Amino acid sequence: MPDGVREPSSGPGLVASPSPKRRVLPKRIILVRHGESAGNVDGSAYSTTPDNKIPLTPLGIDQAKLAGSQICRVVSDEGASSDWKVYFYVSPYVRTRSTLREIGRAFPKNKVIGVREECRVREQDFGNFQVAERMKVIKETRERFGRFFYRFPEGESAADVFDRVSSFLESLWRDIDMNRLHRNPSDALNLVIISHGLAIRVFLMKWFKWTVEQFEHLNNIGNCEFQVMQLGMGGEYSLAVHHTDEKMQEWGLSAEMIAEQRWRASANRGDWNENCPWYLDTFFDQFAESDSDQEEDGSDDGEKMLISCS
Repeated sequence: MPDGVREPSSGPGLVASPSPKRRVLPKRIILVRHGESAGNVDGSAYSTTPDNKIPLTPLGIDQAKLAGSQICRVVSDEGASSDWKVYFYVSPYVRTRSTLREIGRAFPKNKVIGVREECRVREQDFGNFQVAERMKVIKETRERFGRFFYRFPEGESAADVFDRVSSFLESLWRDIDMNRLHRNPSDALNLVIISHGLAIRVFLMKWFKWTVEQFEHLNNIGNCEFQVMQLGMGGEYSLAVHHTDEKMQEWGLSAEMIAEQRWRASANRGDWNENCPWYLDTFFDQFAESDSDQEEDGSDDGEKMLISCS
């Protein structure tokens, strides 16, 4: 409400405005890569089957069942908590939907708030039917060009995937802000997003404000491996709450990125905007020396540079 405008109190002829609902943040956001698919085993499958119709292998089905049990243990705090719920988002591809179906076998129905198919977290588009020999040459060219900006002929670049994942994140935050995903605020809400390797990497890149250079060093997680972004003590999401430094290093995070995740695990929400020396170092070699004498006695009435990390 604008400054100086008072909300009318209830009285004759007036209806009291309902008090706004308090936003309840999910306790965890869990990113899951699909199980092993026929395309992971034999790249020639893409030359005869559309990418979106590539199925899971029998091993992929088993991986998904195991992942379901593992995720269930995580969201229930190893069975110590009963006040939790899950909401699923899933890519529309056959292999991700099949992964969701097998994961879902581990969850009691009353613990699942809902599920939504989300096209914006689908796999990177590599073109239509893919000829193996041609794709080998194209991927070699991508390595020389750069994985983030290289656009596949008739397909997408990682930058294109970043744009649509960013749009999904905006929608996700609107759902959170309006409490569309909560039935009982006392329950710990867990969002589980079943997607693809690159889409997961750009999701993390967008969320944690990683640079293109940092993205280039990230690795895909394994089939049915999952990454847990969990609220830390101060209200910031961090991979370091659930995962070890060694695991984050395996995913391609640098020492500075791991240090940031550890910091987020205990930082107060919003502090990132004021405490990000490693982020500044990414963009600047050095700053001009400040004139401490002038700053202390206030003799410098000229313009002062304001540096913000936001």
